[in-house]
Amino acid sequence: MIYLDNSASTFVKPREVIKAVEDGLLHYSANPGRSGHNASIRTAMIVEETREKLARHFGALKSEQVFFSMGCTQALNMAILGLARHGGHVVCTENEHNSVLRPLEWLKNSGVIDYSIAYQNGRSGIDVEAIKSCIRANTYMVICNHISNVNGDKADIDEIGKFCRSHGLIFLVDAAQSGGHERINMTESCIDLLTIAGHKGFYAPQGVGALIASGDILPEPILFGGTGTNSLELVQPDIFPERLESGTLPTPAIIGLNAGIDFVESHFDEIQGKIDDLTTFVNYELRKLGLPVYTQPENSHGVIAFNIPSLGSGEVATLLDEHWGICVRGGYHCASLKHKALGTLAGGAVRASISYFNTFTDVQRLVGAVKTIIRKNKIQVDG
Repeated sequence: MIYLDNSASTFVKPREVIKAVEDGLLHYSANPGRSGHNASIRTAMIVEETREKLARHFGALKSEQVFFSMGCTQALNMAILGLARHGGHVVCTENEHNSVLRPLEWLKNSGVIDYSIAYQNGRSGIDVEAIKSCIRANTYMVICNHISNVNGDKADIDEIGKFCRSHGLIFLVDAAQSGGHERINMTESCIDLLTIAGHKGFYAPQGVGALIASGDILPEPILFGGTGTNSLELVQPDIFPERLESGTLPTPAIIGLNAGIDFVESHFDEIQGKIDDLTTFVNYELRKLGLPVYTQPENSHGVIAFNIPSLGSGEVATLLDEHWGICVRGGYHCASLKHKALGTLAGGAVRASISYFNTFTDVQRLVGAVKTIIRKNKIQVDG
């Protein structure tokens, strides 16, 4: 099997992560911090260590403002719903995932907020001018997908962050596709809130993500329940991170994330360079075939979107899987606005997404398989 669906979830995990999860199941399965015995305390300590690593990695100010979630979707909902302002206005972008668009649409249909969509002015991603054009007097938040999960377009979060800070706007960044192989410093980029998916760029198990806050902007809870603190009170505690973490944390997954952060930080330049090289190679080779490729060559961030004329994206994905054992994803990738902007609403796109564990042989076989599909189906292309 050749796995090229890493934007959905990484399949190959570092040995260090696998060992850490096993260690978590064997030695850290107590409920972290909810009891006074040593097993609970030891488990709580490794959870807190993971918070500290995430805060340092992303340049956040306080580890107690790292909130674990079941994934990036829940983390985005925590921020969007927990900071909603009645009568307010939010700006998002054409690159957003449904984990942003659906809560915004629900708030709009409920009469709570309105929102506008910023569209790209240039080739490679959202810039600050696109955001500025959507600002209203009642705008309170800007939400920006850092790297598109559809085609790898990259937003200029540094300039957008500076603009938001200078205008008193909350800046929320979705780093599901960039965390782990793009350098992000929340303090330097004026990012108030950032969300990650542990099972993607950090090679952790599925089931853990995080909302990271850097500063005084903290959402209200959208989930209520046991936190192990203030148990005699019927209101949610004011203490962070507990205020936003009701229920038992996924400790083995968090321990896997802990090891994943170490792996990423010890191989960061190598990871980034390899993803850049493999993405650039695939883009170049597919363009040589004359296929419609929706990823700009300068956006070498591990995501390549393309189509084969006269074949549906789902059909291409099925052929690659059944005949070559190549795993890609066809369809709409939970991002309808991006497909509308790309002109691919009729059938979506084929997406190949790359991780550190892919090889040149993997991507060469993808290109070879695409060539064979074109030849066998007698498809006319521009190349």
